[in-house]
Amino acid sequence: MYFSAMIQAKALSKTYGDLHVLNGIDLEVNKKEIIAITGPSGAGKTTLLNILGTLDIADKQANSSLFINGIDIFKLTGKSLAKFRNEQLGFVFQSHQLLPEFSAIENVCIPALIKKTSLKEARRQGLELLEFLGLSDRAEHKPSMLSGGEQQRVAVARALINKPTLLLADEPSGNLDSQTAMQLHKLFLSLRDNFDQTIVLVTHNKELAALSDRPLHLVDGQWH
Repeated sequence: MYFSAMIQAKALSKTYGDLHVLNGIDLEVNKKEIIAITGPSGAGKTTLLNILGTLDIADKQANSSLFINGIDIFKLTGKSLAKFRNEQLGFVFQSHQLLPEFSAIENVCIPALIKKTSLKEARRQGLELLEFLGLSDRAEHKPSMLSGGEQQRVAVARALINKPTLLLADEPSGNLDSQTAMQLHKLFLSLRDNFDQTIVLVTHNKELAALSDRPLHLVDGQWH
């Protein structure tokens, strides 16, 4: 399979006071590649994912750089950064973070409405995604009426609604039983095949890491 770079990161570091969480991380991820980042708690996995997702900012150093899909992330600020995040990145977290007062389809549509997609078009795209994920009959159900696996699939649909170039997932199966977790793991493989997704996963799950194209192990803010 032919890859070209989706992520090019050089010398990413992050400190909080005297705590060095990331220590000069280099990372290159190819388009349509699935990367699994593993490592013990406190290794810096989520911090790295948050920096890749522009939810956090790396320490400013002369030799540091971060390009996603050819875009220099360090040059984006304010509205341009928020626009990039909304349109090019999709997020799936361990806790699905669905809004309880909204139905499944309403939750899925939120990023598209932020992008100023019309409600009619957002609903059309959202219903297509829910159908792909086997949830077309659950579209009008609120999160409290869905199982944990169904809630997480709704969160995946929400992450995909704007057709992002990069999907970032932080312990996506961490709250699921083993059977549901494996179904979610296989779903991520199908996302790459059906939507040409590039995916970076943070996980403690060895089975999920083994399904990826390339597992990477982070310890004390460095690759091992």
